[in-house]
Amino acid sequence: MRDRRTRIADLVRQQGAVRVEDLAEQFGVSAVTIRADLEQLEQLGALLRDRGGAVAPHQAASGLIAFDQRSALHPEAKARIGQAAARLVSPGDTIILDAGTTTVQMVPHLREIGQLTVVTNALNIALELRSMPDVRVVLLGGNLNYETFSTHGTMAEQGLEAVVVQKVFLGAQSVELEAGATDTSSEIARVKRGMLKAARQAILVADSSKWQRSGFIKVAPFTSFHTIVTDTDLPGEARAAIQRAGTELVLV
Repeated sequence: MRDRRTRIADLVRQQGAVRVEDLAEQFGVSAVTIRADLEQLEQLGALLRDRGGAVAPHQAASGLIAFDQRSALHPEAKARIGQAAARLVSPGDTIILDAGTTTVQMVPHLREIGQLTVVTNALNIALELRSMPDVRVVLLGGNLNYETFSTHGTMAEQGLEAVVVQKVFLGAQSVELEAGATDTSSEIARVKRGMLKAARQAILVADSSKWQRSGFIKVAPFTSFHTIVTDTDLPGEARAAIQRAGTELVLV
């Protein structure tokens, strides 16, 4: 047992993120056994458990898990959410795409829509859009955050004050039943609020694991969003909270 847990801790350090099902197959034990291993390793500070697996314990100053580690978490759900969110975009729209590992999943599905203007603070999204001649990209300036591959700060906030868009697609570091979308960084939260103010329609894109975390900074309550796109693992109490807020829920 001790040798298995040592090897799991080594894998987390090397890969940044691991999944329960992969570990169970690799070590020839049950998922229940792996979850017990992860619980003990978390208590020792060797990793941080996440829905479906675990990630390395080191975090950015913002409190966010590093971008490449977050990208490895729940990829199937994020891909489905991205595709469903892209269906809410219409030809000729001007939209804001927030930085995040879920919003970037919308990009491949924007190719067939036609002419669009995309405002974003995410470098990876801007680069992904470079092959789409019908898409005009407006990249917000500001301080570059290497953990999120995005800009923030006064310049980004001022850039948002100068635009009006049809729709914003906002990601979330975490979502709470009482507080709504939350974050651990006040700088990132201010940019997200600026995006919401600039848009006539707000769509939250967040996989169901985000609903089990707690952020320190409030971004926006459920009532700020017209639509929430998430996956079918969303807990029932979260579905009820969204319905009480009068927000449309899209489950994929």
